[in-house]
Amino acid sequence: MSVTLRAGKATLADWRMIWRGAPVALDPSHRAQVSASAATVERILSRGEPVYGINTGFGKLAGVRIEAADLATLQRNIVLSHAAGVGEPLSIATTRLMMALKLGSLAQGASGVRAETLDLIEAMFARRVTPVIPSQGSAGASGDLAPLAHM
Repeated sequence: MSVTLRAGKATLADWRMIWRGAPVALDPSHRAQVSASAATVERILSRGEPVYGINTGFGKLAGVRIEAADLATLQRNIVLSHAAGVGEPLSIATTRLMMALKLGSLAQGASGVRAETLDLIEAMFARRVTPVIPSQGSAGASGDLAPLAHM
């Protein structure tokens, strides 16, 4: 039996099935919201407006503009800088659940993420690929940046 994720509508039974290894797919109805959100980010970038974390530095460097040619490097570097966990890897079940929770969250269309990101996570589920996520280490107030960077 498989799970079709619908943002904000997953049940405890759905999460349990994912934990146990059920195939996961995202309800295609979320595509329009995700695409609209990504298009908003593109419009902001095309106007040249400074937007924290998109075309500026982070933290104390928030006032530093990043050139358009360097934006992909900025995004890559922020992920790499937070991928600093240590310890035993999380279980495959825990990692799958984490991936599904992130997939459902991103599907809400509020993050500006491109549909290709969701496609990649779905493809990982389809091919039973799970990243190695260390069990210790994080950064930030929410405490999930290091695990998500590894994901």
